[in-house]
Amino acid sequence: MNKKQNKEAVCVTGANGFIGSWLVRTLLQQGYTTIHASVYPGSDASHLFSLPGAASDHVRLLVYEANVLDDRAISKAIEGCTGVFHVASPCTLEDPHDPQKELVEPAVQGTLNVLEAARRFKVRRVVVTSSISAMVPNPTWPPNTVFHESSWTDLDYCKSRQKWYPVSKTLAERAAWEFAEKNGMDVVAIHPATCLGSLLQPSLNASCAVLQQLLQGSKDTQEYHWLGAVHVKDVAKAQMLLFETPNVSGRYLCTDGIYQFGDFAERVSKLFPEFPVHRFTGETQPGLTACKDAAKRLIDLGLVFTPIEDAIRDTVESLKAKGFLRQEQLPS
Repeated sequence: MNKKQNKEAVCVTGANGFIGSWLVRTLLQQGYTTIHASVYPGSDASHLFSLPGAASDHVRLLVYEANVLDDRAISKAIEGCTGVFHVASPCTLEDPHDPQKELVEPAVQGTLNVLEAARRFKVRRVVVTSSISAMVPNPTWPPNTVFHESSWTDLDYCKSRQKWYPVSKTLAERAAWEFAEKNGMDVVAIHPATCLGSLLQPSLNASCAVLQQLLQGSKDTQEYHWLGAVHVKDVAKAQMLLFETPNVSGRYLCTDGIYQFGDFAERVSKLFPEFPVHRFTGETQPGLTACKDAAKRLIDLGLVFTPIEDAIRDTVESLKAKGFLRQEQLPS
C-alpha cells in the first residue's frame, strides 16, 4: 500500500460512520486525493474535514447527501469514480419497529442501487463491506471445524429469533453476488468481526457499544453473533488492500482470530480491573473452534493485525473522552 501518484477517484458510502470515517482517513493517508463521501441526508459529516490531510489544497473531499434507497442521489455520488467502497448499511442500537423497512430494504435495495450506479459508470471494482453477521449464526456448521468464508448465516434461525441485522447483511450480500455475476462486475466482499478502536464520529456505534456494555456489567454472551474482534484501522487497511490488489475475489473474513466471547471478556477485565466486567463460565459460543489466523486470506495478502489489547485500550480511551463511558469503581 505504498503512496502512488494519481490515485483513482473513489466513493465511500456511509462515509461518516465508524468504519467509513476510518476508511476515509486511511485513503487520505495513502494519497487518495479525490474522495466522494456519501452520507445519509441530514447526518453529521463535519468530522471528516478534521481528518489528517483532508484540508490539503490538492485534496477534493466531497460530501454527497444520499440515501442509498435514492438511486439518483447515489448515482451522483458515484459518478466520476473508478472505485466504490460500499459501507453504508443500517445498524441500530435499539430493536427495529419495522425490520423490513428499517434494516432489510435499505441493506438489500441500497446495495443494488450502489451496484447499478457502479455498473452504469463503469467502476473498476466495488468493495462491499459485509459482516461476520452474513457468516454466523450458522448452527448447522460442522462441529470442531473452524469457521471460514464458505459459511453463510442461517436465515430461518435468525428470523425465528427476531435477529434482523444478520438477515439484512446476508440478503444484501447474496443480492450483490447475484448482481455481479449477472452483470460481469468486479465485486469483492469483506467480513469484519466486532470492530473496535477510536471513534472518529460523534455518535456511539453498535460494535463499540458491545465493549461499553461489557465494561458496565452486561452478562450478554453474544451467543452466535460473535467470532472475534478487530481494530477498525485494520478493517480500513484491508478494504484498501482488496481494492488495490489485482487478483482478489470472493469473501474475506477480517478478524484478529476466532475465540470465545468469554475469553474476550477475560482480556478486558485484566486490562481494566476497575470496571465490573462479568466473568463468564463455560463456553459463551457453544462448539466454537478457536483459530488465531482465521483471516488467512487477508494475512496472505500482507495484512498484519493490530493486537486486540491495543484495540480495546483505544476504544476505552475514546469512549471515556466522548462521555460514553462512566468510570465505575468496583466495590472494595
